Amino acid sequence: MRKPIGVYVLLYSLIAFTVILGKVISAGARDLGQIPTVSVPTVTSSPVGSIAIVTREYDQVNVRGGPGAEYPLVGVLIAGQQVPAMGRSAGGLWIQIAYPGGPGGVAWVYSPLVEIKGTLPIVEPPPTPTPRTTPTVDPTLAAQFIIEIPPTHLPTFTAPPPLSIPTFPPEQTFTSTGRVPMGLIIVGLGVIGLFGMVISLLRGR
Repeated sequence: MRKPIGVYVLLYSLIAFTVILGKVISAGARDLGQIPTVSVPTVTSSPVGSIAIVTREYDQVNVRGGPGAEYPLVGVLIAGQQVPAMGRSAGGLWIQIAYPGGPGGVAWVYSPLVEIKGTLPIVEPPPTPTPRTTPTVDPTLAAQFIIEIPPTHLPTFTAPPPLSIPTFPPEQTFTSTGRVPMGLIIVGLGVIGLFGMVISLLRGR
């Protein structure tokens, strides 16, 4: 009676598995034999350096390229932000921090605006930036845009002609010497007329 082929396949599979398992166990034994008996030193990380923390009194503080307001502004830090502190200025008023946006990856903040944890060495500040040149105006070019207004003559004042005041001759008064006053003549004529009227009335009777 012939045995089925499946039995032989199963038998060979068990033999192969046993051989492979033996090789794995022997390799693991060799590795275990190489474990050192002495203690292995533990690698510890270096302690964190000094840090600068922006105080909560300010929403943000300016970050400059050097220890002074004359240096250019390179960025800002927000309230509560922590950055590595690398050094301080000679007077201690400015703190050098690690800042990617600054020249050489460093920048400076005003020390009263941050809280420092740790000790900081005095570092050499960067050179003071050259002042900006004041633009000058070319006088020849500026003269082309200057408009000269000619002076205007004020009207001359002509004095009015003198005011002529008419003069009247003095009133003539009649004197008794040489001439009879006109009033006396009138009175005389009136008396004569009255006398004539009286005579006419008497004749009429």
